[in-house]
Amino acid sequence: MRDKVQYWLDLCDDNLVSAKWLLKGKRYLDMAFFCHQITEKALKAAIERVAGETPPKSHDLIKLATRSDVYENLSDEHVAFLEELGPFQIEARYPDYKAKIAHTLTDDRCKRILSETEDFLCWIKQKLEK
Repeated sequence: MRDKVQYWLDLCDDNLVSAKWLLKGKRYLDMAFFCHQITEKALKAAIERVAGETPPKSHDLIKLATRSDVYENLSDEHVAFLEELGPFQIEARYPDYKAKIAHTLTDDRCKRILSETEDFLCWIKQKLEK
């Protein structure tokens, strides 16, 4: 089981490197997508660890958090963060939504999203060490 948890966390770390490069290159929509991916994979690591089961093939961050014991420990800020990331998974892939979402991604917002993603990943890792 530890190998499966580590698998998800290793993917998070790899995606974090990519997200940082995307921010530097001002590829904001792609960076936001990667932040969603990092958060999703961190939650899937928690499901593996806590529930001892293969995570569902879902991109719904709130659903994934609920599936593990993470949700009950989320702050209001964490919930707001998960909700903010939600649209970057699916809607960002479709042309009608892509322009609408991309328009909202300023440099400052993306820096904040990346910082919150790193904080959330660190929080999950600490939780999984216990």
